Amino acid sequence: MSGDTAREVGFDCQVGKVHSTADITSGLEKVTMNDRFDCDNCKESLYGRKYIQADGGQGDNPYCIPCYDSLFANTCDECKELIGHDARELFYEDRHYHEHCFRCFRCDRSLADEPFTNQDEALLCNECYCNEFSSKCVACDKTVMPGTRKLEYGGSTWHEGCFICHSCEQPIGSKSFIPDKEEHYCVPCYENKFAPRCTRCKQALAKGGVTYRDEPWHKECFVCTSCKVQLAGQHFTSRDDSPFCLKCFGSLYAKKCEACSKPITGFGGGKYISFEERQWHQPCFNCTECSVSLVGAGFFPNGEQILCRDCNTSSNL
Repeated sequence: MSGDTAREVGFDCQVGKVHSTADITSGLEKVTMNDRFDCDNCKESLYGRKYIQADGGQGDNPYCIPCYDSLFANTCDECKELIGHDARELFYEDRHYHEHCFRCFRCDRSLADEPFTNQDEALLCNECYCNEFSSKCVACDKTVMPGTRKLEYGGSTWHEGCFICHSCEQPIGSKSFIPDKEEHYCVPCYENKFAPRCTRCKQALAKGGVTYRDEPWHKECFVCTSCKVQLAGQHFTSRDDSPFCLKCFGSLYAKKCEACSKPITGFGGGKYISFEERQWHQPCFNCTECSVSLVGAGFFPNGEQILCRDCNTSSNL
């Protein structure tokens, strides 16, 4: 806020107008006693008296000091008295003031050479205006002066230099920060102080992540032990507390189907048949000869083969 300023004014030669005092002449004229030299208003002689000679557009018009002031001087808006020709006059919003009358409504400081604000018809210096109407910094309890850099958050205001990290005490400025109750932290300090750390890389988890066996992981760190594909958002299993995608687990550890040689994982609700040291996917458990399903039916092992009742009978004829 730069504030308003008052303009200093003077008188010129024309009645009813005010401009520069440079157009005003004052003093004693040398005239002969045979010439009349009277005040243009009261007609009293000006011999031996101070006077003001103003240019009225049709020659010089001399006035005695009292007449000049009564005719042309402005009235002070504050004290309601005339502002004499020899007084410093200030002008603001069609109002005229003595220099000593142009003062702050609150502290009575002179506003003649200072910026000020007009608040509800009351003139206030910048300091009084800020103390009354500007916000205060919650850190230092001092006024946040208009035009200065400030930060606002949660209905509170700080000087830019007062909004600091609670841990490292460095100004946060326009950088990201994390609030914690009544305190504020820059992101690095908050992560070091509060954020959980990834089980694999030991770095802080600022946001997101996954939990496995009650331990936090970055999503990009939670990968298959074998192929390193990310496991977040997909099915996986584990062996000896190490996570594996289903494909790798099946290839490395699952038993193979006797019929199709593919892994039997049992994931997704898939059923399988187990006999002695051999296993079959349920859809693969068929008679070796006629391919009829043996699920839920009797079967007969014959070496590497498994046969239905009919095929077993035929093979024994």
